Amino acid sequence: MTSDEKGQGRTMVQVDAPQRTEEEDAVRRDPGPSTWGEGIRRAIRGGLRPGPWKRGPVLAALALLLGLVMLLHASITDRGGLGSLVETFLPWFGLLVPLLLAGALWRRSAAAVVALLLPTTVWLSLFGGLLTDKSHGDGDLTLVSHNVGAANADPAGTARDLAASGADVLALEELAEQAKGTYEKELAKTYPYHAVLGTVGLWSRLPLSDTRPVDIKQDAGPLGDTKSVDEKMGYQRALRTTVTTDHGPLTVYVAHLGSVRVMPRGGFWTESRDRGAQALGEALAADRSERVVLLGDLNGTTDDRALDTITSRLRSVQETAGDGFGFTWPASFPVARIDQIMVRGVAAESSWVLPATGSDHLPVAAGISW
Repeated sequence: MTSDEKGQGRTMVQVDAPQRTEEEDAVRRDPGPSTWGEGIRRAIRGGLRPGPWKRGPVLAALALLLGLVMLLHASITDRGGLGSLVETFLPWFGLLVPLLLAGALWRRSAAAVVALLLPTTVWLSLFGGLLTDKSHGDGDLTLVSHNVGAANADPAGTARDLAASGADVLALEELAEQAKGTYEKELAKTYPYHAVLGTVGLWSRLPLSDTRPVDIKQDAGPLGDTKSVDEKMGYQRALRTTVTTDHGPLTVYVAHLGSVRVMPRGGFWTESRDRGAQALGEALAADRSERVVLLGDLNGTTDDRALDTITSRLRSVQETAGDGFGFTWPASFPVARIDQIMVRGVAAESSWVLPATGSDHLPVAAGISW
């Protein structure tokens, strides 16, 4: 059989090869990002990216620092008044917690979120009790204290507002000489008894007795020693008197401690306030009265170490029977409670802040009982 015959006996099958499009040819020439090399690079980047416990180390450190500042505030140096300044605004440090939390969530930092447990716990332990209303009722006696402000442009209106507050005992601080007559005239109808020494005074519905000045060391050093008693009495800033009540005598102190100032070179200047607080604390320690009330502008919060000699002997009515922080200064936007009502031997039933008057301070009020 010849080769041609063999070919005739065999069926020839031809398969057409599929035609590639231009797009497929382009893909073969340029496979794009989904290559094995790109996959390796992605794996490397994923391995180098920090996990949630390693993210946000700065945020975590700031959260721990915030907690330690609040926890150990009493250990902060008071050089330049730093410690006093921190303690004055200590409640506001809590605002940094939600700010740091927002940053931690944005960075997805588990470490920072956990670190925030420290400042949150410390702040709640210090101030959580102030977030609830602890008042028990009206009390047997209503007390009001107000720094009326030497620059008050409407002392008559302020006096009328205070008389309408329902106070049984009313303490006024920073009484300007030219305004004393106005207060005495406007308050006379409501309060038949009153005593004024220097720039502080007490008005009462109940009889007063044994009124005398309290030396809070406004004039210290050689210069103070050269001044006469009459000169010092002109700017006397503290007094002690006795209110006669149906439950027995009530010893009342009215005080206006020295001002604090921010000095460009000296920092937070508190020397006069601190000296007065020490002297007032010593007077309270020496007083053997069973029931004692302190009303006044202390130019410091109860967290301030400068008032330790006072807060160790008397209780703040706001802390024991108030609702909220009770900030009093400045009146336009209160950020600190420097006006205080403190007691010993009586029960604080309620504590609140009165509406603004013509002063840069807000009045404070409390109900007490026996």
